[in-house]
Amino acid sequence: MPSFDIVSEVNMHEVSNAIDQTNREVSTRFDFKGTDSGVELSDVIATIHSESEFQLDQILQILHAKMVKRNIDIGCLETGKPQGSGKSYQQSVTFRQGIESLLAKKIVKLIKDKKLKVQAAIQGEQIRVSGKKRDDLQQVIAMLKDQDFGLPLQYINFRD
Repeated sequence: MPSFDIVSEVNMHEVSNAIDQTNREVSTRFDFKGTDSGVELSDVIATIHSESEFQLDQILQILHAKMVKRNIDIGCLETGKPQGSGKSYQQSVTFRQGIESLLAKKIVKLIKDKKLKVQAAIQGEQIRVSGKKRDDLQQVIAMLKDQDFGLPLQYINFRD
């Protein structure tokens, strides 16, 4: 029986490369000379640090540009509020991975409302869709691509 999985994943290796490129550009830019500015990655949270909120915004824009060049959807980013303490400012950027249960239920309901002959089942942080016909599965993918869930979705493990 043909099936595929709906997931939301971020390639953390590419994220690491984008952060390295961002740090390299920040270290060579004239407007950041003499400042302790940069981005640090720990697990799925990147911390941007600099001496002003304006510089935080500039670094965030550089990071977005580097991530887009590396084909990372910036829709998976959750940017926190800038926090200042004394002379330094910080801002956290979280990389969202996996489909939360509320969103997964919404996707499954959307698939079932379409009245196609497919079954959708939530399996942890992913959704498995299976059906008898490959065409039905492709219709589900096309329908989901037209929707905006606020989170980038990938369709993997398409099997006949």
